[in-house]
Amino acid sequence: MARSSCHGSPSMAKTMHVPLLDLKAQYASIREPVRAAIDRVLESQSFVLGPEVEGLEKELADYCEVTHAIGCASGSDAILLALMAHGVGAGDEVLCPAYTFFATAGSVARLGAVPVFVDIDPATYNMDPVAARAAAARCRRLRAIQPVHLFGQAADPEAWLALGREYGVPVIEDAAQAIGARDASGRRVGSRSTVGCFSFFPSKNLGGYGDGGLLTTNDSELADRLRLLRMHGSRDRYLHPLLGVNSRLDALQAAVLRVKLVHLDAWSAARREHAASYDRAFAALGARPSSVPWAPGGFPVRTPAAPPEPAWHVYNQYVIRIPAERRDALQKHLAAGGIGSAIYYPLGLHLQDCFAPLGYRPGSLPETERASRETLALPVYPELTPAQLDHVVASVAEFLA
Repeated sequence: MARSSCHGSPSMAKTMHVPLLDLKAQYASIREPVRAAIDRVLESQSFVLGPEVEGLEKELADYCEVTHAIGCASGSDAILLALMAHGVGAGDEVLCPAYTFFATAGSVARLGAVPVFVDIDPATYNMDPVAARAAAARCRRLRAIQPVHLFGQAADPEAWLALGREYGVPVIEDAAQAIGARDASGRRVGSRSTVGCFSFFPSKNLGGYGDGGLLTTNDSELADRLRLLRMHGSRDRYLHPLLGVNSRLDALQAAVLRVKLVHLDAWSAARREHAASYDRAFAALGARPSSVPWAPGGFPVRTPAAPPEPAWHVYNQYVIRIPAERRDALQKHLAAGGIGSAIYYPLGLHLQDCFAPLGYRPGSLPETERASRETLALPVYPELTPAQLDHVVASVAEFLA
């Protein structure tokens, strides 16, 4: 895999194209089995749920080390269904981070419930357990805790499970970016809490050719309820014991995902190797891990703080920190050299206009706001070449020298 020598030259930066994600390269490696799987669905003329979805659910239950896996229409719907299954509704409160994709809190608000935003740990970017405990103590109608395994790194499982037990509420894992990741106990994300929620959006480590989602649980009664809810609350046609939604996984998506699942661990291992190469190259320039605060002098980059084994970071994103006053300019410099990058996320959810009625103000969640100003994701997809990785490092170094 990629071994960065950090010998890329600035002149190379003007000629080498390095996208943030290269799905065409991935497709080229699996084109024939994917086409065969799609043809299989076309020949069957079974397009919604059915044998392909059932097969994928069984394979993913085994992969995620759970008893049940339930496919649905998107990762956003997975969160919504998990909340619905636990009766979360108007006026209820759900703890969640503000430094995350919109669906984490948007699904809470869609049910009339209130997202209670919690600040993050600046080293891992995951929801801070100490801040969450303080927020829980202020809640009057806490109904669920929703940690996010951000960027592919597992959130602290023991802290969330303990807090859930203390308050008698479910822990709903938003694992949209972290399929295959392992927590500090060595267990897969989505396997220890009440329910795990996954996304198959094309940019994910296991991405479909459209939207798709999954829920995981070891609770058979909950699994049955989730299956009902994704089908308009119906088990028998035209009979509806529950008020559900239409959130079924397409057979075409399931067929593609079954082909790709075989490669998932190898792809994640490649991402981990690329991340390690970045770590070494940036460290040689004087960068420090994100667990080290900014200090005067030194190379102004903080790299992801990788967790110790048996935890397993799957690097859906490789996110560095840059001083806020230079971050946006660095992104423009990289783009000029043909290098893709992205800002996850430029504005915390607590400061979004749609959540203004909740009363959060700038400064409410300082670590979230600081991360929004300082972080930048670099290419880390499995097919990234050593030359491309060296080029990214050289371009960052050129700008920050």
